[in-house]
Amino acid sequence: MSEGGAVSAVKKGYDLLVKVEGYVQDLFLLIIRLYWGYQFFLSGKGKLMNLDRTADFFASINIPAPKINALIAGSTECFGGILLLLGLGSRLISIPLAFTMIVAYLTAHRDSLKAILGDNPSDFFTQAPMTFLLVALFVMTSGAGRLSLDELIGSKLFPKQDADSQK
Repeated sequence: MSEGGAVSAVKKGYDLLVKVEGYVQDLFLLIIRLYWGYQFFLSGKGKLMNLDRTADFFASINIPAPKINALIAGSTECFGGILLLLGLGSRLISIPLAFTMIVAYLTAHRDSLKAILGDNPSDFFTQAPMTFLLVALFVMTSGAGRLSLDELIGSKLFPKQDADSQK
């Protein structure tokens, strides 16, 4: 095989790998959204169904206006989780979801936040908000993928024009 033929074969193989990875990425994003969207939903639903208990906990960690903030946090998680499940407004809803997890670290998990610079940084990474925060940041930066309502609606509202029709 000539040098040009080898380069061509490597390029074809690489292009195929990129194409396959594109499909795997969409499937991976779907699985992430379905699982963690449901987890956000359950967490938010739990807060909303036990609003007084959640507000009491928020008051115990000195969150101002605990009932209102319990309602906001629960609603953000519950309805944000549903939107993640659907892949609808995924990047946008990921912002308040991430913010809610950051607030959780700054309030309920303050000790583990301090531990990241101390002698037990793994304590920070093993707290419940960490995975939720990572998922929110991941979806915020990656989007919902092609297997989502975001993609379906986007393709209907803004159809891609092929190169020939743009001339």
